[in-house]
Amino acid sequence: MEKVSIKYFILLLMFCSTFNNVLFAAPVDTLHVSKTKPQCFKNIQDAINAIDSNAHHKHVILIDAGTYEEKIYVTKNNIQFLGENKTTTIITQAIARDLWRCKHDDDWGVATVNISGSDITIENVTIQNTYGFDNNTTVVSCENDSLNNFSKTIKKDGHQMALRTFATTRLKVLNCILKAYGGDTVSPWNVNDGMFFFKDCLMMGGVDFYCPRGWAYAENCTFVATTGPACIWHDGSANEDAKTVLKNCFFQGYDGFMLGRFHKDAQFYLINCSFAKNMANKPIYLVPTNNIIRWGYRVYYYNCHKAGGDYSWFKNNLATAKGAPLPDAINANWVFGNKWNPYLN
Repeated sequence: MEKVSIKYFILLLMFCSTFNNVLFAAPVDTLHVSKTKPQCFKNIQDAINAIDSNAHHKHVILIDAGTYEEKIYVTKNNIQFLGENKTTTIITQAIARDLWRCKHDDDWGVATVNISGSDITIENVTIQNTYGFDNNTTVVSCENDSLNNFSKTIKKDGHQMALRTFATTRLKVLNCILKAYGGDTVSPWNVNDGMFFFKDCLMMGGVDFYCPRGWAYAENCTFVATTGPACIWHDGSANEDAKTVLKNCFFQGYDGFMLGRFHKDAQFYLINCSFAKNMANKPIYLVPTNNIIRWGYRVYYYNCHKAGGDYSWFKNNLATAKGAPLPDAINANWVFGNKWNPYLN
């Protein structure tokens, strides 16, 4: 049994031992979502809606195994979503961002899970956007696209977000599967003060399918490229210190998959990472852009290796980084400047 599953069952037993048939009263500390059990919420969104927005204590939403075909909106703070099993607790939608924007003026609702609250933890679930798996490229009418005669091509490999954040400051995603066929699968976006922590996750998608803005740390994660010219991307343009760090991570994908790119100021650290044999001989690159890159090319590697032999561009160069951090000192606390310790509950 997985470690997080044990945590789920411990919390479930604690919850059930104090259950008093007033589950739907708010505020509550623990809520239970199940497709089959009576007196439980049947939908995740209903459990979120039951939380008192004025409550400052932590709320845990336990989610039984099952497929939850719903779009999630998280506008409240201090919530932990804890699934029973990451492979069988599935939150799923099929959404093309370009299609969504034909009828909406912004991205709120463009992803399977949309988050504007802070201090959010998501653990032991699959979050997926199946649009590219389910559909082929098509042309649709688009009322917001007057420049193209109100029509738009919706690509099979276009932007398809599984997770998208907005004003979120602190987010933890643990032992999860986040997947789409197209790009921007995992979009934790808050370039000014976003702090995002991923551990023991599998992420899958097309172009820039892991694309944090602000400060991000990913540890023991696997990245799987389905298509597109880059796996990872970063926007650190609001603060010279902003960075994305990937430690003990593994990259794989289609033959000739490329590692990463950026078109705004970015800062990449890859520490103890490994790459599949079929990764392209292409460094993380600057996309042609009109943006002014103020802080130069900042891509740093330490102890990274590729099956079948290393490329020279990811040789150790950590000593050239500003402040030249020691490899053992690079952890989540370092990334977040000791403003947040995501290892604490």
